[in-house]
Amino acid sequence: MTNPLLTIRGIRKRFGAREVLRGISLEVAEGEFLTVLGESGSGKTTLLRLIAGFEQADSGEILMSGERIDELPSYKRPVNTVFQQYALFPHMNVKENVAYGLRVTGVASSEATQRADQALAQVKMTEFASSSPTKLSGGQQQRVALARALVNRPKLLLLDEPLSALDANLRRQMQSELKSLQREVGISFVFVTHDQDEAMALSDRIALLRDGLLEQIASPSEIYNRPATAYCAAFIGKTNLVRAEVKAGQVSAGALRWRAAQQDGLVLFSIRPESIRVAGGAAQNGYVRFVARITQQMFQGPTRVVSLECGDGTRLEARLRGDTELATQSEFEFDAADAIAVKETV
Repeated sequence: MTNPLLTIRGIRKRFGAREVLRGISLEVAEGEFLTVLGESGSGKTTLLRLIAGFEQADSGEILMSGERIDELPSYKRPVNTVFQQYALFPHMNVKENVAYGLRVTGVASSEATQRADQALAQVKMTEFASSSPTKLSGGQQQRVALARALVNRPKLLLLDEPLSALDANLRRQMQSELKSLQREVGISFVFVTHDQDEAMALSDRIALLRDGLLEQIASPSEIYNRPATAYCAAFIGKTNLVRAEVKAGQVSAGALRWRAAQQDGLVLFSIRPESIRVAGGAAQNGYVRFVARITQQMFQGPTRVVSLECGDGTRLEARLRGDTELATQSEFEFDAADAIAVKETV
């Protein structure tokens, strides 16, 4: 990445005996939407707080446009944060909430008013400028919190699970609006979430954290289709992890056999459920065919999740079309190219 906006080099952070971040390095491009994804305790919020200046790293560097910012106090960093709890002042109206930070830093009243109007227009909340925050819906409050962050014209916006308090329907709506807003304002976003679907929907790239280490950083399509590790494959979406033995390019995994360009030895493969289908017609070159008994089916509208058991005990899960007719025992297949070799861990 040439001339990244944000550069993080070898960041480590310890709380007591526990090392929460263990040498994290990554870059964020100008105008990029990067999601830091991970389960609870992975270190994602700590990383966000280090960028914002609310915590200090034990070692490593944080640079913005090539200049170190990790030694600056939070209020001097060109960064703003939107938290899970929006913390709007109930005794101020929406416009006063948005302009508050500007007035505290000494910006002239006329300029603060103008910039607050612009920020509210960006998030489509102009008509609510005189409203009390207590009268707004959760989605509207979230937009006001975004406007309050954008009014300071930061180079980077940090978002710490800002959609988690919303109901499912509003959350999906706000995901779309947040992505559109990021494209309109052109500011780099670093977004923290534990929700895999949210990360896939919003991100230009996903940085997956696990126990303070960066498991993989890649685009949503790459991290889904070419997971680097077993953890990535299992955490983002569902997968079948199949341990196989490779000898002279021949893969053997119980009832499954195929060719692959892997070194001899034990190899772990990820096979997505949607890669498996009911076999039909003549076998295609490069496809792996096997017979399995159906042990369970779960109808999910357009798709049907099917649990399979081969004669040797190998268990797999397939995601088929919802209208697929199945016998108790059927022949299935998958493209050998969809069996992705993954590491046990980073």
